[in-house]
Amino acid sequence: MGMAEWETPPTTVPLVFLRNIMASLLLHAVRSFLFFAQKYKLLETFRGAFLFFLRFVPSPILDCVLVPPLTPDKYDTTAQRNDSGIGRALSQLLSIMNDIPVCSRKYEVVRSLAERVIDENHRDGTHALRRVNCEVLSAAFSTTLSRLEAAAAAGGRDGESGGPVEHPLGRVLQMVRDIVGPSVMRGRGEASRNGISAVKLAAELLWLAQKLAACGCGQEAVLRWATASNLGRLALSAEPRLQASLVKLAAFLFREAKDMDLNETEESKMVPHMQVKLKMLLSWLPLLCRASNGTDAPILSISERSELERVLEETIEGIEQEEEQERVLSMWLHHFTHCPSSDWPNLHACYARWCSASRKQLLLQ
Repeated sequence: MGMAEWETPPTTVPLVFLRNIMASLLLHAVRSFLFFAQKYKLLETFRGAFLFFLRFVPSPILDCVLVPPLTPDKYDTTAQRNDSGIGRALSQLLSIMNDIPVCSRKYEVVRSLAERVIDENHRDGTHALRRVNCEVLSAAFSTTLSRLEAAAAAGGRDGESGGPVEHPLGRVLQMVRDIVGPSVMRGRGEASRNGISAVKLAAELLWLAQKLAACGCGQEAVLRWATASNLGRLALSAEPRLQASLVKLAAFLFREAKDMDLNETEESKMVPHMQVKLKMLLSWLPLLCRASNGTDAPILSISERSELERVLEETIEGIEQEEEQERVLSMWLHHFTHCPSSDWPNLHACYARWCSASRKQLLLQ
C-alpha cells in the first residue's frame, strides 16, 4: 500500500478546523443555556426549541462536545498499539469484552479466552510476552476508565433504569437521548451502547487492575486512577451500585500504591510516587468517606476496612509537606463529618498526630 493512501488530503484541514470551531461554539451554547436556565425560569420555555436545534447537529460533532475523551496524562506512555499478533489478539478480546453486556452468553466465553491469553503470556516468563500483557492491559484500563467517566457524567446508570442526572453535561446527554434518540449517541465515549452500564465498566476496571497487578504492572493502573479526579467528583453523586464498585476499586489501588516505591532507593524517583499518592487521596478519599456503607451491607469487610485505614494513614504521613498533609486531612474531616451514615475511615489518630507535629513545628520557628 503506497504512502499516499495514508496521507490526509490537504482539503480536509479546513474541514477539521471548521468542525472544531463548530464544536467549541456548541459547547459554549450548551453550557450557557444550562447556566441561565437554572437562574431564569423563563428560559424553560425555549427548552423545546433548543432540543429541536440539536436534532440537526451532526452526530460526530455532538459526540465530540458532549462526551469528550479523557485528556492523556504524562504517564500514558504504555497505552500504545501493540504490533505483535498476540498483542493484537489480546487487544481485540478485551475490546469485545468491553462491548458485550454481561447478560450475553458469549461474555464469559470472551472473558475466559482473554484470561487464558493473559495467564499463558505471564507463565511463559519471557520479557516480550510480559510486556505485551502490560501494554495491552494498560491501554484497556485507560479506555475503560474513559468510558466509565462518560457513563458517570451521563448519570451513572447507562443502559439501565435511570437515576437522577447530577452532572450538567449529564443533563444535556439525558435530554438529547430522550428527544433526539439513541442514534445520535454513537460517540466513542458513549457507554450505553448495547446496554453497557457504568456498573459493568467499573467491575471490568477492577478486573483489569487485578490482572495488571498479577502481571507486575499494578502501578500502571495506579497512575491512571490517580489522575481520574473528575470521575472521583462524579462518583459522589453516582447511584449506590456504581459507588460500591468504585469503592472496591479505590481500596484495591490504594493498597497497590502503598508498595509502589519499596524498590526505589533514589530520592528523585520517589518524588513522583509521592505526588501520585497525593492525587489519589485528594480524588478518592471523599468517596471512601461517603459511600463505604453500601445499601444493604458494608462494601468492605471489617478486616479490609482496618487494613485500608492503616494504608491511608501511612500514605498521608508519608507526604513530606506539612501543608499537603493538612490539605488531605482537612478534606477528610469535611467529608467525614458531613456524612451522617458513615463513620469510616477513622483517621482521628492520624489527624491528632498531624496536629501534634504542627504544634511542635510552630514552637521550633
